[in-house]
Amino acid sequence: MRTLSGLAIALAIATGTATAAGATTSAPAIKNVVIVPGAFVDGSGWRVVHDILIHKGYSVTVAQPRIDTLANDVDEVADLIRRQDGPVVLVGHSYGGVVITQAGNRDKVKALVYVAGVQPDVGENLSQVVGSMPSPSNDIVPTRDGHLYFDPKKFGEDFAGDLSKNRTDFMAVSQVPASVGAFGATLPVAAWHTKPSWAVLTTEDRALSPDLQRWMYQRAGSKVTEVKASHAVYISQPEAVAKVIEDAANGVR
Repeated sequence: MRTLSGLAIALAIATGTATAAGATTSAPAIKNVVIVPGAFVDGSGWRVVHDILIHKGYSVTVAQPRIDTLANDVDEVADLIRRQDGPVVLVGHSYGGVVITQAGNRDKVKALVYVAGVQPDVGENLSQVVGSMPSPSNDIVPTRDGHLYFDPKKFGEDFAGDLSKNRTDFMAVSQVPASVGAFGATLPVAAWHTKPSWAVLTTEDRALSPDLQRWMYQRAGSKVTEVKASHAVYISQPEAVAKVIEDAANGVR
């Protein structure tokens, strides 16, 4: 009996149905995760969150929004959703929260996760929502051709205050600019009205007001996890972010 039990546990570990300690684990209720990064950054910062999730059996796809128009970004994410082989957890950071609020209005999307994400309602846009409360900083700089970027001199302190200087120095000079039009586009739908939502509220955020985050997430009835982190929480505390995504994936059964 002892030999058979040991063999059963070994087989379970090999097939991913048990941990090394012999405790059984269940597959994610939803295995597909689509992540939408925010403005001024790209998808590379999500590497550790991606790795945590794929090692637990998730299939993770990271979008690369152009942030030229909201419509284009929504279309890109909608195409990624269509490619998934089952239900999807849709994750959005910062501006990505706006994108998932609209793109999430699809049958395959079963849960939304806002990671320090803007969460507008129907008829609202990012600029309007962000401007509705005092901001902890004023670092968005316009260009002559209708684009916006984060002041490189303040990037380390205000966007990612809990990351090392050598990393934020590079992030500051490798930004993905956003268009004024993308930030000003109003939403025709808000998926959080009909989909369950989770949120990571970053209490040390100097790019998106924590008070605004709290108000948005309370309005939507999101399940909120507060994390003492900057706007770059997905880099500084990837385990906490991955945990909320897992909660969303397993919270819709």
